[in-house]
Amino acid sequence: MAASASSKLSKAVKQQYMDLPQGDQVQAMYIWIDGTGEGLRCKTRTLDSEPKTIEDLPEWNFDGSSTYQSEGSNSDMYLIPQAMFRDPFRKDPNKLVLCEVLKYNHKPAETNLRQMCKKIMGMVQNQHPWFGMEQEYTLLGTDGHPFGWPSNGFPGPQGPYYCGVGADKAYGRDVVEAHYRACLYAGVKICGTNAEVMPAQWEFQVGPCEGIEMGDHLWIARFLLHRVCEDFGIVASFDPKPIPGNWNGAGCHTNFSTKEMREEGGLCTLYIEESIERLAKRHQYHIRAYDPKGGLDNARRLTGHHETSNINEFSAGVANRGASIRIPRSVGQEKKGYFEDRRPSANCDPYAVTEALVRTCLLSEEGEEPVKY
Repeated sequence: MAASASSKLSKAVKQQYMDLPQGDQVQAMYIWIDGTGEGLRCKTRTLDSEPKTIEDLPEWNFDGSSTYQSEGSNSDMYLIPQAMFRDPFRKDPNKLVLCEVLKYNHKPAETNLRQMCKKIMGMVQNQHPWFGMEQEYTLLGTDGHPFGWPSNGFPGPQGPYYCGVGADKAYGRDVVEAHYRACLYAGVKICGTNAEVMPAQWEFQVGPCEGIEMGDHLWIARFLLHRVCEDFGIVASFDPKPIPGNWNGAGCHTNFSTKEMREEGGLCTLYIEESIERLAKRHQYHIRAYDPKGGLDNARRLTGHHETSNINEFSAGVANRGASIRIPRSVGQEKKGYFEDRRPSANCDPYAVTEALVRTCLLSEEGEEPVKY
């Protein structure tokens, strides 16, 4: 298994420098989504004091021609701080800063889906939409080979790996544990993790988060995973079908509820049924929103096999992991709760996914295109 050269550098030597005092100054790492809609970029600046709020963080800029976001002749892009987290790598008082990207004319960059998502969430804030997203991913060597797999072959068939324990079942748990603790330190609302069906595949869950917070926390959780993997010399892939054949793909199942669905009173099933009816009429719109390539990535995963629905058909069912929408069995028993949209791909943009759910289920939009407000 190929590991990066950087991971072989002495961490003990590095720690000598990380232990040096930094005075009153603070390192703020600015993080943004690049022009692919999947990749993350970052760079660091020094602040004279610890920022307490987003308003304390200055705007910044970067060369968009090197991130697939502009041409070289007009390359300046603007970084606008939107959410701040503690930095688990440099530790307090240093910060991680999630930013929106604006173009030279101060309009959102093509892959800045946060701005519209925030506007849509503001229109339904009295309904208090909650989300929980289950982020699956696969650990790979730097050569693209799944971590822990035989160099010239395959591990045993799927079956013993899901929530597995033991060196022959759980591949890469050190990464998972490090990432979990990094998320907790940073203030990310991570709520769980488990080994997945395919060996070297894992999942973490973030939520419940209300409104725009869902996208912010999932993107930072992804950033932390990439950074942790960088330290270990391996790669985290969000490809929805990293290994073709009889192996599970990777999704980002999204759990959704409103205040009415969560309340006592027995009307939850009515609200969920109404939402499912609306989702059924807009299946293709959601498929386009649920991966960064407009459905092409998900077409490799949503085959109707390996615990997925068919990409061309909408379905819903109680406790059915082969459906587009799964209604947990507890909802029918307790008459309150949520539903799970199993269609989003592992590399989805959570801003696009949560916005689409709100548009269809709460704003009652119809048709194949989003309404302009």
